[in-house]
Amino acid sequence: MEPGTAERNVESRAPAQGQGKSAGSRFREFLSLLRALLFTDLLIYFYTVVCGAASLIGSLFDSKGRWQHGCARLWSRLILKTSRIRLKVEGLENIPRDRTLIFCANHPSAMDIPILFVCLPVQFRFVAKRSLFNLPFLGWHLWRSGHIPVERDKPHKAMKSMDQAAERIRAGCSVVLFPEGHRSRDGSLGAFKSGSFYLAVKSGAPVVPITIRGSRAVLKPDSLHVRPGVVEIIIHPQISTEGLTVDDVNALSDRVRERILSRFQPEVVVTPPSPDDSHHPLPRKGERVKLDKNGSSLSGESESKGVAQT
Repeated sequence: MEPGTAERNVESRAPAQGQGKSAGSRFREFLSLLRALLFTDLLIYFYTVVCGAASLIGSLFDSKGRWQHGCARLWSRLILKTSRIRLKVEGLENIPRDRTLIFCANHPSAMDIPILFVCLPVQFRFVAKRSLFNLPFLGWHLWRSGHIPVERDKPHKAMKSMDQAAERIRAGCSVVLFPEGHRSRDGSLGAFKSGSFYLAVKSGAPVVPITIRGSRAVLKPDSLHVRPGVVEIIIHPQISTEGLTVDDVNALSDRVRERILSRFQPEVVVTPPSPDDSHHPLPRKGERVKLDKNGSSLSGESESKGVAQT
């Protein structure tokens, strides 16, 4: 085994489809899915419509976005309560109330958004790709709530939008960023995009790294099956950007990644290996996947064929 790597056995899609489970386990899984589809998901849609409408109406009277943020927090609390998701938050003392901050978190699940709305005790806005602002209803809410659009596809416009976002932060608007750029599909920590840290350097605001653990277990990517559970949020001490230049972007990215990784756990299920696993052309139960010291899957046959994807 190469230095700095660890082999871990992960449960692939085959067990998730019911192989090796008892009839009782499959029945409980079916009931859990039924509850999610017929109760939890429908209420989430209802909360979204009601709170979204209240937010849009309130935005006519509140240009600063405080009413909209309050609606988003209420929406988030209702979702977590209905989904029976409990939060365990550590490090709230690392959030100063008297200054603008940039929160950088890993992103294993769509549930991360309501989780952060509930656990962070300060006003903040999300930095999101501009295409989301063009969607009916959702885009209206994002604009009216003061969330910050950034261009990703066109380099010149992307740089200009980053500079505009930095001005908003310097003006006193704390923001939340997901430096991976998208949700992790396999539970590992993806590569960080430099734009998040360019924004931090240009704005001069300190970065607060956040590790989210367990949100993928309550809602996997591309799934409607919301499950009850406990999610841990670890808020790390802030990292100053004072005196940094654009030449320090990569070094800042490495420091933030190191902080997040210090409490990060790849969300995979450990199972014993089978003697003949290596003969299967597709991922099977117990197939070994190499994860590097950063918790990311190493490139190779197992990863390319979707091990641990759900």
